[in-house]
Amino acid sequence: MRGKLLLLLLFAAATASFASTVTYDHRALVIDGKRRVLISGSIHYPRSTPQMWPDLIQKAKDGGLDVIETYVFWNLHEPVRGQFDFQGRKDLVSFIKLVQQAGLYVVLRIGPYVCAEWNYGGFPLWLHFIPGIEFRTNNEPFKVEMQRFTAKIVDLMKQESLFASQGGPIIFSQIENEYGNGDIEPRYGARAKPYVDWAAGMAVSLNTGVPWNMCQQMDAPDPIINSCNGFYCDQFTPNSDKKPKMWTENWTGWFLSFGGAAPTRPVEDIAFAVARFFQRGGTFQNYYMYHGGTNFGRTTGGPFISTSYDYDAPLDEYGLIRQPKWGHLKDLHKAIKLCEGAMVATDPTITSLGPNLEASVYKTGSGLCSAFLANVGTQSDATVNFSGNSYNLPAWSVSILPDCKNVVLNTAKINSMTTLPSFITQSSEDVNSGSSFSGWSWVNEPVGISSQNAFMKFGLADQINTTADKSDYLWYSLSIEVKGDEPFIQDGSQTVLHVQSLGHALYAFINKKLAGTAKGGSSNAKVALEIPVSLITGQNTIDLLSLTVGLQNYGAFFDLTGAGITGPVILKSSTNGSTIDLSSQKWTYQIGLKGEEIGLSSGGSSLWVSQPDLPKKQPLIWYKTNFDAAGGDDPLALDFSGMGKGEAWVNGQSIGRYWPTYAAPNNGCPGSCNYRGSFNSNKCLKDCGKPSQLLYHVPRDWLKSSSNVLVLFEEMGGDPTKISFATRQIGSLCSRVSERHPVPVDMWTSDQEAAKRAGPTMLLECPSPNQVISSIKFASFGTPRGICGSFSHGQCSSKKALSLVQKACVGSRRCNIGVSIATFGDPCAGITKTLAVEASCT
Repeated sequence: MRGKLLLLLLFAAATASFASTVTYDHRALVIDGKRRVLISGSIHYPRSTPQMWPDLIQKAKDGGLDVIETYVFWNLHEPVRGQFDFQGRKDLVSFIKLVQQAGLYVVLRIGPYVCAEWNYGGFPLWLHFIPGIEFRTNNEPFKVEMQRFTAKIVDLMKQESLFASQGGPIIFSQIENEYGNGDIEPRYGARAKPYVDWAAGMAVSLNTGVPWNMCQQMDAPDPIINSCNGFYCDQFTPNSDKKPKMWTENWTGWFLSFGGAAPTRPVEDIAFAVARFFQRGGTFQNYYMYHGGTNFGRTTGGPFISTSYDYDAPLDEYGLIRQPKWGHLKDLHKAIKLCEGAMVATDPTITSLGPNLEASVYKTGSGLCSAFLANVGTQSDATVNFSGNSYNLPAWSVSILPDCKNVVLNTAKINSMTTLPSFITQSSEDVNSGSSFSGWSWVNEPVGISSQNAFMKFGLADQINTTADKSDYLWYSLSIEVKGDEPFIQDGSQTVLHVQSLGHALYAFINKKLAGTAKGGSSNAKVALEIPVSLITGQNTIDLLSLTVGLQNYGAFFDLTGAGITGPVILKSSTNGSTIDLSSQKWTYQIGLKGEEIGLSSGGSSLWVSQPDLPKKQPLIWYKTNFDAAGGDDPLALDFSGMGKGEAWVNGQSIGRYWPTYAAPNNGCPGSCNYRGSFNSNKCLKDCGKPSQLLYHVPRDWLKSSSNVLVLFEEMGGDPTKISFATRQIGSLCSRVSERHPVPVDMWTSDQEAAKRAGPTMLLECPSPNQVISSIKFASFGTPRGICGSFSHGQCSSKKALSLVQKACVGSRRCNIGVSIATFGDPCAGITKTLAVEASCT
């Protein structure tokens, strides 16, 4: 016993010896007595798979991150009150330990409200049914539950020694989330501020040994750090001169909605925003998202948020590096870290260099000096004089000078290469592709009531209150008798069915035949259906299938936003205008589908029909097929061309809702995007007129080498034989570097003469370690035009460019080429020349 006690004491002493002290002052987070400049990125553990986590974390580290930030998703971990789940994609502890093993810190945003385009903002639906509860306000039932879950997560972290105070990687945690937004906190009136103060006090009382923050919360009480979220946070000031300037969400793009175009954000603008933040005193910055990932299953919120949560992040939905975003930001991080010594030692001195021109200098008594020079104008480049030297500043850019003399990086000048990813599609019937389907079987989903659990109720029920989100689907069914002399069936009469719904989509069946459909959208989820219907003498059935597409996740009182058919439901004769209001009649309700009840998504059941006459383009059908996985390790997707709307499962796991027929509007996408000037989520849209999402991620680790099972539930009607597999691959590498580019950050030196001798350099590198550059598709040194994938020669071009680049690069995984007339000659004297190259890797 004494031996065991000694071992325990030794273990406790060892753990304590590795513990870190995390505090803060007005400049920065202070870790073990040292102020730190920290670069962070959001990676949400359930939006990828455990097998993907190590690679994502390593790529984040390679990209120059110090910290991984993640939310904690309450409804994921406690789907039933008191029953917790931390397995598989929900294994928060394993995720944090992997981050720690990579040598990175963690920011844990417990919330427990998270927003995050996540179903119901992360709250479990059972919370809604607690008597007397009101969310996110000074309400005792809510505070009891919020504290219970927050304490559960904190205790779990403590048990695994994951707080920095215990030797773990968590350097601070977040309580609440964007509550201080102008459209949130004021709506809760006098009970808002007491709730904020309570939440802060509750969090601090849990004694984590590390700081807490509240984002977008200017009234966050001490010692809580208030932080900024947004596209730009350089003008943000904390609510106390004792707190550091922190940015918890720098939006790298925006989320995609079904029915919307794809948002993108140019890396030049992101880099500008980040550099401006650090220029003006910031010391902690987090990208939201660094890897967005996938909304598997029914986790999307919104409503109408797509299954893809790519977010135009540096790591794309599939975990591949997005260039030049990843590489340019990596260079930016290195440039900022070269300034860290001066930045943490002092506050910046900010001076004007002219209209829209600004210099910030960090200078210490010991001689350290770093500077940031900014041109915040959107139109014109500028030449500025700073400390006796002349510097060219492109519009909407920041130059970073680690030694207050030499520019290591300008945010508008990209040294990093560009990649052109593509999906290589394989026919679902192509045996040679390695991913062929072995035939289809099906089960018809009954129209209307088919479950013994159905119930009757007078009036129209709210869908969320009725289903508790156990399913997307709720049947509203009614049988009415029509007599022969009623105007609804008299000769020449046309009857119109009118249905009003809070959303999100609706299918109307008359006498078991589909009569019409309607859908809402991300800007207005409400549905109005008005369709001609044919009734018969005698009994008629009206079956309305209402469905949700993710529940509201943002806004004051978002939990009270309803869904489903609220009415009125009216039959109207177009002949004489007579109407029957069916709203208050006795409706029969069924929660969910028969196929859900009997577990068809797993592929089991004896009900599957396998016959040559596969039904197509018909509503409410379950489909099943077997397939062998495509070879290799390229990320895999399913192309849902030919399908309507529904949900898909691979080996029993939901890859999410699919809706390829919901296309983006034809307008709103610029031909090109100018990064100069303030960004917003509608500025740089692409793919107008196309399906919002056609391809859906299938994680490799969900697959077996053979006999995989794909199950689809198709609502509106589609042709499953048109589905195909696609692998995500990198097509071309490109780079475009001018004579005016700085020397690559990795080659930076404070010796100005050495920097001049090194000069601008182009780097090309294949994305995979087992690839080499196999061909040079284009090379021009002079005045090349176009962008990656469509380069062309300009008025002047060195005749030696192609052969020199081929010699330097072909056969190697990576190559460096000096961008100068010394290398290529001078095809046009007196003009700044650029080297543009497109290459292929195999």
